[in-house]
Order: sequence, then structure tokens, then C-alpha cells
Amino acid sequence: MAAPLFLRNSLFPPLHHSFLSFPKSSFPSFPPSIKSRPLTSTMMRGSEIIDEVSETKEAVNVDTKKKTIFVAGATGSTGKRVVEQLLSKGFSVKAGVLDLEKAKTLLSNDNPSLQIVQADVTEGSAKLAEAIGEDSDAVICATGFRPGWDLFAPWKVDNFGTVNLVEACRKLGVNRFILISSILVNGAAMGQIFNPAYIFLNVFGLTLIAKLQAEQYIRKSGINYTIIRPGGLRNDPPTGNVVMEPEDTLYEGSISRDQVAEVAVESLVHPESCFKVVEIVSRTDAPKRSYKDLFGSIKLT
Repeated sequence: MAAPLFLRNSLFPPLHHSFLSFPKSSFPSFPPSIKSRPLTSTMMRGSEIIDEVSETKEAVNVDTKKKTIFVAGATGSTGKRVVEQLLSKGFSVKAGVLDLEKAKTLLSNDNPSLQIVQADVTEGSAKLAEAIGEDSDAVICATGFRPGWDLFAPWKVDNFGTVNLVEACRKLGVNRFILISSILVNGAAMGQIFNPAYIFLNVFGLTLIAKLQAEQYIRKSGINYTIIRPGGLRNDPPTGNVVMEPEDTLYEGSISRDQVAEVAVESLVHPESCFKVVEIVSRTDAPKRSYKDLFGSIKLT
């Protein structure tokens, strides 16, 4: 059955494994010092996040000699592009995957800078901490639930799975977290409750609401975050330049997964991206801007 006309070439493409993810010779260095917000011990009660204990950290000095990035959802359509771009820029990558055999066929497992590890975000923070390891400097979350009959899948993966990743980072002291989310997650507050894409995506277990609550958890966790909300994800190469806007701004548009992956990787090396929520699409008439300029144009959240 063909997709409804309003969904063809619009905000979101046909469903697949990660359709919601909602992706010089010297090694690009992290910012030498990043101011961290107070770390807060939290717990979940229903949909609420309750702060328990606050511990202040004045600064986090990132060891630039360590350059391992853990990618959750590394075999997804966006995740594998994140892995490829990280490797091309000189990072070491720890690819978190569900199926090791599948990963060996999709990822360049002969690359000495790539390590493939089994990681299921739904299994809890303790197992995830083992997979992430103490040698990881940052985590990029590019997970997405598999569409099916399980209406709780979006909550298991896009909500609780993301929370588990954050808590694993807190256990390990990994203080850099990049989340690939989606535009329109806060569609109701934007007055977009009748937007066809907002309705369509929330049919699948209230997916966007699950993602929004995960974002809220990240923002209260104290971890140094960048939340990236891309428009409709395209598998084809980029055809325009990246447009970056503040949260709850964009409600239509699309972007190549290659550009989403690039934004995620660039956020690791630009301190202007820290503690920010950005929304991205690509447009052929948009001017080309540096990522320092793009991230710098967004105010702290």
C-alpha cells in the first residue's frame, strides 16, 4: 500500500530500523575545559524526574589523548554513518550493536580503530556501562525502535533506553552525551498537534512524546549534552547546506543522514555545541556556514 500523499517526500520517510534517530592529519581535539552543570542524582517516578542529591563540579578537563567514542545504534541507517565519519576524522570508535554478526557485515571491522561490542539499551545501565567502558570519552546515541506490534517499543528504546545510556555515563564519569532525536518532539507546545507528521509518528506508541521525555531527563541529569533534532531523514547524499535553528522552531523539512552524522561528530569538537538543543534541516538556498558559526548562533538552553 502506497504511503499517504502528505507523507511522500515530506517530513519523514517510510519506516525502517532507525527512521526516528529520532546520524588535517592530526586528531581533532575536544575542548580543553568544559564547564559542567551540577551533577544531580535522579530517579524516575512515572514520567517525572525527581532530583535527590546535587554535587557540584567546577570544570571537566577532557583528556585529549583519549579519543574513544561509544556509538549506540551503530548499525542503524544514521548510526553507521556516524561511525564512518568518526573513523574518517581520526577517532577511535566503540560501536554498540544488538547483533554482532550483522555488525560485521555493515561496519568496517578490519579497521584497528573500530571495536564492535554488544549493547542493548533496554537491558539497564549496569550492562551498558560495561559495554561503554572506562576508556570512552563520549557517547553518541543514534538508536531507534523497530516498528512492529509492540506499542511499548518507543518507550523501551527511545525513552528508557536513552535514560539507561545517560545513567551508564554517570556511573563511568563520561560527561559528554550527544542525542539524535527529532524535530516536532514538542509539537503540541508548538501548536503543531494537527501536523500530519506529528500525528503519524505518535500513532506508533507516542514516539515523539517518549523522545521528548528522554530529552528532558538528559537536560536535568547534569551531563554535558547536545541534543540534535533532525527533520525528515533522507538516505541520499546531501543536496543543500545545513540550516540550524533553536529548539521548537522547525516543523517541516528534511536532511540527509550524512549531514545528521556530520553534525553529531562536529558537536564533539565545538564547545559552542555544549548544553544546547538544535534543530536541523538542509536547504539548497541556504548559505554554507561553519559549524562553529552554526552552533554559536544557538543560545544556551
